[in-house]
Amino acid sequence: MFKTLVVSSLFGLATLTAAVAEPVSVKAVMVPQETIRMDFGDGSKHFVLMVRREGKSEGTSALAGASVSEFGWHDINPPKDGDPHGYLQFTAENGDIANIKFTVRAVFIKEEEKPRLTDYGYWELVSGTGQFENMTGIGTLTIKPASETDRLFTLDGELGARP
Repeated sequence: MFKTLVVSSLFGLATLTAAVAEPVSVKAVMVPQETIRMDFGDGSKHFVLMVRREGKSEGTSALAGASVSEFGWHDINPPKDGDPHGYLQFTAENGDIANIKFTVRAVFIKEEEKPRLTDYGYWELVSGTGQFENMTGIGTLTIKPASETDRLFTLDGELGARP
């Protein structure tokens, strides 16, 4: 009887946990709307790019189908590395907002013609309204070129109720 009760309780807890967490897998091609660039002017290629980009997310989770705005600070030192970070603001079709903080580490990888910048990092849901108000979430983020100016942001991870 005790084993049955323990197994039933664990099954119920696992079911409850699975119902609360939601996998996230979304992509958005982000198009620059405003940029400010500061070149260091010291003979290096080091620069800082402050950027606002806009896009539309596609994929699965409550973040899919939302309008996305990036408010980013990209500190890039070619051909060595970079430290992009900032916020992504997802606005769902019903007006609910999810504010996501991101941090990325960028490194350059040697290619035949020129070095290729690779960006890998993480994201965290830090605040929101409506359906996102009492949620938390975390996951991985990649940023890849979609064109000369546009970037493909890919977020994978989990969303769930804040404890």
